[in-house]
Amino acid sequence: MRFFKEESLELSIVLPCLNEGDALGYSIREARRFITRKGIRGEIIVVDNGSSDDSPSIALSRKALLLSEDRRGYGYAIRKGLRYSRGRVIVIADSDSTYDLLHLDDYFYPLMENRADFVIGNRFVGRTERFAMPLSHRLGSSFLSTLARIRFRTGVRDFHCGLRAIRREALEKLDFRTGGMEFATEFVALCARKGFRIGQVACGLRRCRFKRRSKLNIVRDGFRHLKYIVSASP
Repeated sequence: MRFFKEESLELSIVLPCLNEGDALGYSIREARRFITRKGIRGEIIVVDNGSSDDSPSIALSRKALLLSEDRRGYGYAIRKGLRYSRGRVIVIADSDSTYDLLHLDDYFYPLMENRADFVIGNRFVGRTERFAMPLSHRLGSSFLSTLARIRFRTGVRDFHCGLRAIRREALEKLDFRTGGMEFATEFVALCARKGFRIGQVACGLRRCRFKRRSKLNIVRDGFRHLKYIVSASP
C-alpha cells in the first residue's frame, strides 16, 4: 500500500465517519486523551464519507486532521485515512463512541515494540453492554467469522471488530481491493495470507450514548462479507 507522507509520528488513529455528530466528538476526545496521557507523538485522522450533518466541523473543532472520501463505503474511507497516515502504528476505530479509545495500550505497544504485526479486538470475549450488539448482529458476525477463520486458516475469532491496529511496515505489504463493509474481512484475510503475527485483545463494546442511525444493513452487508469469503483466494 502506498503512502503519500513520510513516517514521522508514533501513532495515527483513523476514524471513518458518516453522520456521527456528537459521537465523533466523544471518540476524538478519548483518542486525544490516550495520546496525551501516554506522551505519544500522534495524530487523529477523521475521514468523512459524505456526512450531511456537522461531523466535519466537529472534527475540525477537535483539531483532528479532516479528510474527505467521495466514494461511499467503509473500506474506501479507511483506505483514504491509511494512505495519509504518518504513524509507525495505525489504529483504526469506529467513530460512534462504542469502542473505548482511552485504553489502547494492548493495541499500540505490542506493535510499537515489534511483538506483533497486526492486533484486532474480539468482542465475543470482551464486556459488551446490554443492547450494544443486537442478537442478529452477534449471530451473523460469529457465523461469518467462523467461515472466514476456516477459509483463511487463521485463529482470529472476530473478523468484524471495528477496533484494530497494524504496524506501518506490515501495512505497506497489503493490497486492498474492496471498499464496502467486507473490507473488515479482507483486512484480516490479507494479514493471515502474509503470515503476519496476529494478536487478539478482549474488546468491550459500549452502547452508543448519542442519537444516531446505524449504517449496518445485516442482510446486504452480510452477503458482501460472504461473497468475499467464498470468492477470495485462501
